[in-house]
Amino acid sequence: QVQMVESGGGSVQAGGSLRLSCAAPDYIVRTGCMGWFRQAPGKGREGVASIESYGGPTYADSVMGRFTISKDNAKNTLYLQMNSLKHEDTAMYYCAADGGHCYDPILVTDFGYWGQGTQVTVSS
Repeated sequence: QVQMVESGGGSVQAGGSLRLSCAAPDYIVRTGCMGWFRQAPGKGREGVASIESYGGPTYADSVMGRFTISKDNAKNTLYLQMNSLKHEDTAMYYCAADGGHCYDPILVTDFGYWGQGTQVTVSS
């Protein structure tokens, strides 16, 4: 059982920032593809960003230039820095991981390990 735990969600006004964190096993952080997804009420789960084991990122068009994905191998932690937040960014955010490389687009079916989610609410 792979345990991945997100934190850092909360409520913020439009234009504000939040940083999400995801603690994961070291072998996942160091060797696999890791990503962030989000799911708004009544909508499907959407890929937001992913990062290769060597650090190369991929972003959804909707967050390009506003969100930054990164990871700290020493802390076994994945991050998502979210700036210039918009009301439409409101969703439950999930971290995810899998072995191998990342792909573009960022698809749910390419990830086998998931966290429980952390809520992000952006008020307009």
